[in-house]
Parts: sequence; C-alpha cells; structure tokens
Amino acid sequence: MAQKPSIPKGTRDFSPTEVAKRNYIFSTVKAVFETYGFQPIETPSFENSATLMGKYGEEGDRLIFKILNSGDYLKKVDDALLIAKESLKITPRISEKALRYDLTVPFARYVVQHQNEIVFPFKRYQMQPVWRADRPQKGRFREFYQCDADVVGSKGLWQEIEFVQLYDAVFTKLKLEGTTVKLNNRKILAGIAEIIGAKEKLIDFTVALDKLDKIGEEGVVNEMISKGISKEAISKIQPLFNFTGTNQQKINQLATLLASSEEGTTGVEELRFVVDNIEALGLQTATLSIDVTLARGLNYYTGAIYEVSAPKTVQMSSIGGGGRYDDLTGIFGLKNVSGVGISFGLDRIYLVLEELNLFDEVELPTPKVLFVNFGDKEAAYCMKALQKLRSKNIKSELYPSNVKLKKQLNYANQRGIPFVVMVGSSEVENKNYTIKNMQLGTQEVCGLEEIIKMVSTL
Repeated sequence: MAQKPSIPKGTRDFSPTEVAKRNYIFSTVKAVFETYGFQPIETPSFENSATLMGKYGEEGDRLIFKILNSGDYLKKVDDALLIAKESLKITPRISEKALRYDLTVPFARYVVQHQNEIVFPFKRYQMQPVWRADRPQKGRFREFYQCDADVVGSKGLWQEIEFVQLYDAVFTKLKLEGTTVKLNNRKILAGIAEIIGAKEKLIDFTVALDKLDKIGEEGVVNEMISKGISKEAISKIQPLFNFTGTNQQKINQLATLLASSEEGTTGVEELRFVVDNIEALGLQTATLSIDVTLARGLNYYTGAIYEVSAPKTVQMSSIGGGGRYDDLTGIFGLKNVSGVGISFGLDRIYLVLEELNLFDEVELPTPKVLFVNFGDKEAAYCMKALQKLRSKNIKSELYPSNVKLKKQLNYANQRGIPFVVMVGSSEVENKNYTIKNMQLGTQEVCGLEEIIKMVSTL
C-alpha cells in the first residue's frame, strides 16, 4: 500500500484562491515600496553558514536550518566526535550552508559584495521566503515570506519617520485599520541596563524583555534572574512593565530616568525627533505608540526599533518589525555603513485580513472566455481567435480535448467563466462564432470583433 503523502510541519500548500489573495498583498506592498523610492533585489535561498551564524543571538542561531554537505558528509568527522555525539562540534564538519533566517543579513552580505556597483544611500526592497526551525503555531511557520525595505549608507533620522509612514500607507491600502506601530530605541535599552548596573548583561536583558507579551512580567523577571541579573537591578526597572501615558509623557519620563546615561539620553532624543515629526505630519489609519519594553531580540539592532501589532480584535502577534543597525556590514568587512529597515510578515497579514473578511475584492485570474473543443478542425479555427483575444490581454482558453459538450460546459461553470464560444462546422464555414452567456443562458451568433467588445465590458 502506497504511503499517504504529507508535507513538513510548519509548511503549507496554497490553493489558487489563496495564491490570488497572497498576490494581492504582495502587489500592494510592492507598489508602496516603489512609491517610496525602493528598488528590488533578490538573494539565494541558502547562504554559507558563516554568513548567518552568530548574527541572531544564541536563540536565533538554534532556529537556522542547516543543509547537509553533498556526498559522504560524515567522512571528515573524527570518530571521537561521533562517539561523543557532540552535535555542536559535528555540525560545522557536515554542514557548510544553511537556509536564510531573514533577509537582512543576506542583504548586508549583498551590499558588501556589490558595494562598487551600488549608489549610496541604497534603498532596496526584497520579497522572498525565509526559514526558521521554530515550533509551529498560529501565525508562526517554518517557511514564510518576508517583505523587507532597507536603506543603507545614511544615518539620517528622516528615514525612521518615512518607515512609520510606509507602514501606515500599506495598511491603509489593505484597508486594515487599527494597527499600532510600536517604537523604541536600543540606545534607551542600553541606557536602562547601564543605570541599573547590568550593562554587561545587555543582550540577556533585551532578550528577556522582548518576551514580555509572551511569558508575562513574572516570566521575564525569572529569566533575567537566571541570566545573573540581580533582583535589586530588576526592581529598578519594574515601573517599565506598566509604562503609561501619551508618547510625549513617556519621552519626558524616559528623559528624567536616563539623565545620567549619555547613550540613553541620545536614544531619547532620537525617539523624540521621530515622534514629534510624525505627530506634525499625521498618519492615515495607524497609531504610533512608544513601547519601552520592545527589544526585538536580534543582536544587530543599534537604534530605532519597530514592531507592528494587528488590530486588537484579532489574536495575532506582530505583523511587522525592524530597526536601525549601525554596522551590520562591518561583520563582512565594510565598516561605518549605517542601515535601517522594516519587514512585513506576509503570512500573518494574510491571516489577519482573512479573519476580518478584507479579501472581498480579490478575484482569481479566471478566463473570460472558454472555447469549446468539437474536434481538431474546429479547434484550429478557435486557436486563431484565441491569438487575437490574448493579444488584447483578454483571458481566454480552449478546452484541451474533444469530450461531451456537457462536460465542457460544467468545466466553465465550475471555473466561473462567464462566456463560452462554440464553433462547429457551420461556424467554420461561415467564419463566425456562437457565444453563450453562462449567467443569462442566452446565446447568439456573431463575429470575433463583437465577441471582443462583449467580453471587454466585464
């Protein structure tokens, strides 16, 4: 008995309808990216392991899918390692490549390799799949798409402002009202770590803090303690767990809290610049909110941090995020090239739009006309008409085989094709066509130009 086929956990098949809905999101995001001056690039689905490893922190590195070397990949591994079963030491011997974890690190690698071809500041967008060996659950997959926009080669804060506007523009076009763009700054987090005496524990501090919405205050506190951050230090930041007020009030509180930290004060002023200008310019449908617990546990962020939450009526974690990275290209040998970027989580956005019934206007690319197949002679006559229709971008097709008319008409109904053209020996001889309106049930004999006019009105 043949084994029932399946797909790996955390991956999905997509039906024609689902693909059409996803393409609607892709095209909307792409249009806004290009309106804001970004240009597209693509990078390979897998990279050298050395490119990816060590860029996402200890937790991120564990989620990278490794690719086994070709051939007898165990041949180069010492017997002692195999016997000891030390997987962390064996892995570099048997795997030199890995599936990309995100689009940002490959982009940094791209910038370094192509630096002599690029005009800086370089504004790029990229919409490709990424892979993470995460535990699958709602809105979290092992294979998913990211839609990224980044600017490298400029430290100007106006780009931080434009990215808030870009998020707002995309979600407005998708008719997704009620999104919140959360904003923080890694310099503020570094300043907080400094004033509580945990500067050397910054990574542990931010990784734990970033989990507040997942494991709650108690869970964050316990994780910080387990990482060696003292209870006394944690008590100093306890008010941050329930930080309230307007954006301006939060900024003023942070300015007071971080007055003794130069780095923290710089972060506050950068945050103030973005908030002041967004409030002056206004947003269409999104809300901007300072969230001092937002950390985004990726090591390469150095300045502004973004995270977008879905409307409160939907149970979904972040649907977008990003931030400033001052020297990500430095790890590949190109120093002092600052960058900032954001990402849209297409798959989560899809789930949100589906739950809120916001796909009403998305239609499958259904043909407008089906030509019935009554035999090779008639099909050849139909093919000439199809050439003319397709040259005018009218979606049309010929049924591929000469089967019963009822079966061909059923096919048209199931596909939702509005017009069926029937060509028999009489139509071939008289150089005309019989067209049937599948909705009204009416039919008439006419010429090709009349068919073109008829179906073009749809």
